[in-house]
Amino acid sequence: MRLEAKQIPGKVIIYTLLIAGVLLTVFPFYWMFVLATLSRREIFSFPPEMWFGEHGLTNYHNLMSYVPFLRNMWNSFYISAMSTITAIFFCSLGAFGFAMYDFRFKKPLFIIMISTLMIPPILTIIPWFIVMRWFGWINEPRALWLPGMANAFGIFLMKQYIESAVPRDFMDAGRIDGCSEFRIYRSVVLPVITPGLGALGMITFINQWNLFLPALVILRQRTAYTIPVALSSLEGMITTDYGAVMFGTALGTLPILIAFIFFSNKIISGLTAGALKF
Repeated sequence: MRLEAKQIPGKVIIYTLLIAGVLLTVFPFYWMFVLATLSRREIFSFPPEMWFGEHGLTNYHNLMSYVPFLRNMWNSFYISAMSTITAIFFCSLGAFGFAMYDFRFKKPLFIIMISTLMIPPILTIIPWFIVMRWFGWINEPRALWLPGMANAFGIFLMKQYIESAVPRDFMDAGRIDGCSEFRIYRSVVLPVITPGLGALGMITFINQWNLFLPALVILRQRTAYTIPVALSSLEGMITTDYGAVMFGTALGTLPILIAFIFFSNKIISGLTAGALKF
């Protein structure tokens, strides 16, 4: 009892710090949704408004008059969904090969692939744009998801997860049962690595949803814009409608918040399990 009494002050301090950290993290999102319902005058008022206003519907109509925002949301969803689906398949398939097979030059090839993660993405913008223009994919959504179908980060993450979760005896058991190598991948490996696939899928979806610079470079028409590009196009006007901008930001953030709330456990468990073996 004395030991538990001594631990109470420490627990109080820890929980107080955790609660404070949660409030500091959540407040910017709350503030964003509040600003989405305020007029321009209320946004710049002092002291600032801390509760929801009555101009949310007005901000929505203004936003839709500036850009085709619902179409832009569909563009973001399409690009993010296609990137996620293709990355899950090709990255897990490549990781399956690196993790479960021994072949010539396996280690050098893996090192070369991992070394590409050290290249700053900004350096690849110009070569990527030249290639996309050569393909005739300017203003085409496919230019934003096709090149990243099999990326080094996804293959590395899934390789670590497969090595820690799938014993090689499963491969031998599948061959004894008459399975082909692809059938082993599909029926034996994929069901075991579902948490890792969920983590990779959420990371890929969020990154593509927030993609800005490549989309800004390749997309030219308002109907082809993604959410970040559409919101950036509202800046620089003579009088920026910050209420509409904040409403669009809140609307574009809401799907990601909902997805993260429901799938955060998958992300954490997948990243943790994938980090057990290096």
